[in-house]
Amino acid sequence: MTIRRPTHTPYDGSSKLFTIGLKPLDFGKWIEIDEFLLAHLAEKQRLYAEIPEKVFVEEAGTREAQREVLELLAAHLAAKHPGTHRGAGPDIEAIGFESAIDQLAAELREAPLVRASLLVQDDLILMRRDERGWRLAAGSLCFPSSWSLLEKFGKPLQEIHAPVPGFGPGTRPAELINRMFDGLQGQAVERFNWSIQAGDALYHPLSNVQRIDRAISRPSRFPGDDINAHAFIRVERQTLRKLPVLGDILFTIRIHLDPLAVLARHPDRATLAASFAGQLDALDQAQLDYKGLTADRDRLVAFLHDMAKAA
Repeated sequence: MTIRRPTHTPYDGSSKLFTIGLKPLDFGKWIEIDEFLLAHLAEKQRLYAEIPEKVFVEEAGTREAQREVLELLAAHLAAKHPGTHRGAGPDIEAIGFESAIDQLAAELREAPLVRASLLVQDDLILMRRDERGWRLAAGSLCFPSSWSLLEKFGKPLQEIHAPVPGFGPGTRPAELINRMFDGLQGQAVERFNWSIQAGDALYHPLSNVQRIDRAISRPSRFPGDDINAHAFIRVERQTLRKLPVLGDILFTIRIHLDPLAVLARHPDRATLAASFAGQLDALDQAQLDYKGLTADRDRLVAFLHDMAKAA
């Protein structure tokens, strides 16, 4: 993996964990493209070929909304990213990417959301409202951050967020999120989430059973003494926008992965490392267990404090 300055640093205190933190987003900055575009698209294509049932789901009756997503993305990419994409409408493509979509299973080949997902690095989740609230009606999730698409499929927001400390059914954050979805009209919003993982895998699923087992056993995720060699910062840039025609909500998730060591070369490394350590230190037991950091939090904090002092 190429080491460079992180694109986003929400651990600087600008986006705290276990908060909603939605902010207005300029439509012109909706989709981010970087030098990893072709590699990320190739990884998506591999996952579609090898484990399609784990990375794509759809309810009957969502194809029209999927086509609206594809049209929105095609128009945005043609206007804002002509250096990486060419063509227009359904014929738009990422320059240099050899799509093998015609070789995939029929249900994937014919799904507009799959075609849309092979244009961008983001995962694409389609939310639809019913009497229970906003539910996950269709989704391309090739790069999950410790969750399972199949387990969340068809569920409303309050059930999707049930394992998150403080966000379960009946909590104030759960109610606020539903109201925010209801109130989303002609604007886009974004938020950031972040975690620390061992290794640089983009496909990083976790089932509810695995999460419970991890919370009980609390294993170390970084073997040996060298956290520097194994720890990666996983930043999720999430956006929400309402489909202007059909009214469903498109939830995008863009993953940025950087070695923890990259902070040592950042010009603001002292401030970033100190803030990062402070946020980790402030997590309570339930939050640590949810993030899988109980066994390693103290070592990570010490590592970051040393980095801050050395700056």
